[in-house]
Amino acid sequence: MNHNHSHKSQQKIVNRLARIEGHVRAIKEMTKSDRDCPDILLQIAAVRKALDNTAKVILKEHLEHCVVKAVQEGKEQESIDTLHAALNHFIR
Repeated sequence: MNHNHSHKSQQKIVNRLARIEGHVRAIKEMTKSDRDCPDILLQIAAVRKALDNTAKVILKEHLEHCVVKAVQEGKEQESIDTLHAALNHFIR
């Protein structure tokens, strides 16, 4: 299934991922600097939450645009199957 996203939402997602990437690098440096474990765990929790929030943006975009387009094109079952498979991998 082809996924064309608006420039605005794509850039929003890329920006979020860039911030997460920087945060992960900072956690790596914290670990190298022998920072306290609770501090590192707190930062890891922040990254996990940021990733979950990014996933929510992607899911919202997918539902509002990709699924709607698939229904309009008569491909709703393919869209549901694809989403179901993705959610099975995402939610474990």
